[in-house]
Amino acid sequence: MDPMEMDRLLNKKEFPRSTRYDTDWMLDNQMGPNAVWLAEWLCEVLPLEPGMRVLDLGCGRAMTSIFLAKEFDVQVWATDLWITPDHNWQRVVRAGVADKVFPLRSEAHAFPFPAEFFDAVVSIDAYQYFGTDVLYLGYLSRFLKPGGMLGVVMPALMQKMGAVIPDHLTRPQANGKVFWEDGCRSFKTADWWHKLWAGDSSVTDVRMETLPDGWRHWRDFETALEVAGKSIFPSDAQALDLDQGRYIGFVRGTARRTRTESMNLYDPAIGARVGVDQ
Repeated sequence: MDPMEMDRLLNKKEFPRSTRYDTDWMLDNQMGPNAVWLAEWLCEVLPLEPGMRVLDLGCGRAMTSIFLAKEFDVQVWATDLWITPDHNWQRVVRAGVADKVFPLRSEAHAFPFPAEFFDAVVSIDAYQYFGTDVLYLGYLSRFLKPGGMLGVVMPALMQKMGAVIPDHLTRPQANGKVFWEDGCRSFKTADWWHKLWAGDSSVTDVRMETLPDGWRHWRDFETALEVAGKSIFPSDAQALDLDQGRYIGFVRGTARRTRTESMNLYDPAIGARVGVDQ
């Protein structure tokens, strides 16, 4: 591909901070839609301040953790289930933020942190995999200080679907890849997410918004990966182009931790309350 075309695909005016990062670094370390772009979009509405403790939940190859540390001078616990801390630590060291980013492996329902440890929790392109559980937000919020911020960005539906998935999302693309897989059932509308979060007493000030032209940014990144030969999975660019944002895009959600305390079955501290760990 012509270098000018690659520049058009990857250097976007919507994400000015991201343009300062090496495009090969973003292509080589991706695990889905461009997480650095999505993190930048989230931080437009997430008031991060230097020195804050931030949990990056589902950090993948730690690109978002590195971005947050560099851009906002925060301390980041880069937490992921799939990627080993050893490899993420190497990336952190090379990025020059070894004093700010701390990688570890953890499952989303079994965090090794004390209650009220973090000033903010962020999750980019991961929350939909576990957050649809009505109990999960109550568990996650216990790790935030009262008044602490939760911010997520997720692939999402731009409108409700009927009983039948649109044909352009279930028909094989030219490369044989079908966009709509079982995991896509976790894609929900902004209204759906707002109702779920607003019904949980552990948070307040709930906001859900969609990313303008989110489908286009996703398609462009998929196209760049395909052309550069750096795709981990077969490209979804064709299906996204056919969709044109009718159904597929991104939702940004933010909320603030309340002081409400409630018993949650995911909470490991429940053992002490009922005496089973004595």
